[in-house]
Amino acid sequence: MKFGVFDHIDANGLSAGAQYAQRLALVERYEALGFHCYHLAEHHATRLGTAPSPSVFLAAVAQRTKTLRFGPLVYLLPLYHPVRLLEEIGMLDQMSSGRLQVGVGKGGQPAEHSRLGVDAGDLDALFQESFDVLMKGFSGETLEHDGRFFKIPPTPQLIKPAQRPHPPLWYGTGNPARCAWAAERDLNLVSGLPNAKTRPIADAFAEELERLGRAGAGRPFMGVLRQVYVAPTDAEAERIAARAWKAFAANFNWLVSWLGRPIFPLPPTFGEAQAAGVAFAGAPASVRDWIAHSRDEAGINYIAAELVFGDLTTDEALQCIELFGREVLPAFG
Repeated sequence: MKFGVFDHIDANGLSAGAQYAQRLALVERYEALGFHCYHLAEHHATRLGTAPSPSVFLAAVAQRTKTLRFGPLVYLLPLYHPVRLLEEIGMLDQMSSGRLQVGVGKGGQPAEHSRLGVDAGDLDALFQESFDVLMKGFSGETLEHDGRFFKIPPTPQLIKPAQRPHPPLWYGTGNPARCAWAAERDLNLVSGLPNAKTRPIADAFAEELERLGRAGAGRPFMGVLRQVYVAPTDAEAERIAARAWKAFAANFNWLVSWLGRPIFPLPPTFGEAQAAGVAFAGAPASVRDWIAHSRDEAGINYIAAELVFGDLTTDEALQCIELFGREVLPAFG
């Protein structure tokens, strides 16, 4: 069982520069405490994500750390030209001596795509073509492509990743039908769904890995994304998480609210999110029990925990991170 950190860097009342400095200081603690990876979301024109360029922020992460893996979860492929993204991936992996993890996806908020001129009706096809072009670029010295969205003349691929043929890949899905595609391409999977709905995905993924002869040691991760807050007592954790969740929920729906569109069906309170199985707050012992239950119920071997969200103060964030790292991580090896 491994643990990563997931981060939206949603607005928390600090200026952008102060928030970046805060998060980079926290990243150093993730490394010191032994987290597997730091995963950064990508969002645009919204308070849900104040670091809309993952590559820029992760370049700073690369310079502030020495062993911590890191990467986007996810790069929104429909918003990138593949040639440019291949170059950025190569740079980040070289700058970090091979620590980059590359999450790929199409995104789930069409209002953001439309700010950048991308039609929601093209997202599936754009994602698939972009992914295929990336794989071609990783595998050869020259990239050439003639597709629906991209016409790429012969282009030298001069900045190859340090990890060959490419960094580990991650993919988020809530659809068991995508497991064969992911397993065949050696992707790590993550789900944001509750345990009961994640289990069919985990089972389908395991079956595909078995079919491919990849079910033993070294198999890809099957993980979940969860908001988690740890404090010395259950009551304190629940109180702080409840307040921070209100700010996070407002950030989550900020753009659609600004546009006057229907909001996404996010649980309105942390208590409801916890009851739905997508978040948890508690003392270290309670969190350990919750993780063991989640592992067994969902069939997972990875949790990407969003430990800092909403309007958590720096002291509240550090309390959570230190308790998770010192009193939860060691219990799972």
